[in-house]
Amino acid sequence: MVNPAMFREYDIRGISETDLNDSAVEQLGKGIGTYMRRAGKRNISLGRDCRLSSERLRNALSRGLNATGVDVTDIGECPTPVTYFSLHHLNLEGAVMITGSHNPPNYNGFKICVGHAAIYGDQIQAVRHIIERGDFISGQGQLTSYDILTPYKEYLISHFKLRRPIRMVVDAGNGMAGNVAPAVFKALGCQVTELFCTLDGTFPNHHPDPTVVANMQETIKKVLEIKAEVGIAYDGDADRIGVVDDKGNIIWGDRLLILYARAVLQRLPGAPIISEVKASKTLYDDIAKHGGRPIMWKTGHSLIKAKMKEEYSPLAGEMSGHMFFADRYFGYDDAIYASCRLLEILDNSPQKLSDLLNDVPKTVVTPEIRVDCPEEKKFKLVARLQDYFKTNKFNVVDIDGVRVLFDDGWGLVRASNTGPVLVLRFEGPTEARVQEIRNLIEGKLREFQSS
Repeated sequence: MVNPAMFREYDIRGISETDLNDSAVEQLGKGIGTYMRRAGKRNISLGRDCRLSSERLRNALSRGLNATGVDVTDIGECPTPVTYFSLHHLNLEGAVMITGSHNPPNYNGFKICVGHAAIYGDQIQAVRHIIERGDFISGQGQLTSYDILTPYKEYLISHFKLRRPIRMVVDAGNGMAGNVAPAVFKALGCQVTELFCTLDGTFPNHHPDPTVVANMQETIKKVLEIKAEVGIAYDGDADRIGVVDDKGNIIWGDRLLILYARAVLQRLPGAPIISEVKASKTLYDDIAKHGGRPIMWKTGHSLIKAKMKEEYSPLAGEMSGHMFFADRYFGYDDAIYASCRLLEILDNSPQKLSDLLNDVPKTVVTPEIRVDCPEEKKFKLVARLQDYFKTNKFNVVDIDGVRVLFDDGWGLVRASNTGPVLVLRFEGPTEARVQEIRNLIEGKLREFQSS
């Protein structure tokens, strides 16, 4: 029996030794393979991260995939974006990446592409229904292997040219960027100081999640110690980037996207640039100020990628450090590619990284505030908040949760798609004003939670 709770909004995730036993994973392989075959796809790549369970999962999953007649190219241990790259490089029809991403070491999971698009939502539930019904196609697929890291590194090195040796710190958090990113940056002529770049699925130094301030402390310390121009940290599967400037300040995803957007809009004036409901108003204002068309969309890497295709957008980004370039690239979230684009910006600028955003208005913006809330209640609570603020004539964006807009700030409550949590964020001109907005929105949330 396969645990239905593993089938999340954007991927399939569970505890490796229980949820993801060999029998369950082989069933998953058959379910994914059947879904692929019914979509007319049968040649796919299979990548994996360095977690201790990933090789075992590769063996069981490929057995299941092959049993449905799907041909699997095993591309070995690699970052998630390199699995996406394999789709283009090898002209394949789909891909599966075995990764626990930023979950604890005892977790693992699967990100799935059918064609070039990541599946999500109802599509992932459709895989679950195939497995629950045992409704599998049978066949005899082949398993072959291919070294994808070499052509990936060559691709990046051939597409970027830096005129000077940028001094930088790279923290891979013992995750998948470790055996790729430093080699690329050195080949581009950078002076690279490495932190935790050996692969180790127990993540012994700090957890590979650059959205958590504590995980960025080693990078900050090293940047200041060696007077680096930039520090870059990655999550476990290298699809999310964390950036530290030369003064040791973290540049969160929405501020980082301002830098990328300005560079892209110089080449593509008027282009639509996408971010999510959690992003700062300063981002959307800056895109418009520099001649772009800002689009606020739902949080979630699969949802953002789909919106980019729909809008023909060259660039998108999330607070969490997912950065998506369709400009000069393939439109998926690749933190190593995003690093190269940042190095290019630094190479082309006479200013230091810490000065590049000096002209962005200073606001007070909270980090993401996560409030525990049972799965069965979180969407109902958000719906009640939407109703309340709309009924009382507030200006509301409701594409993903409820973002209440004021002349000088905003507040957000949205249900996380990945856990029993509500995500809150607030922005305003001063600490006092942010507190006022928080009091209003959190007060209403508490009232609805208790009733």
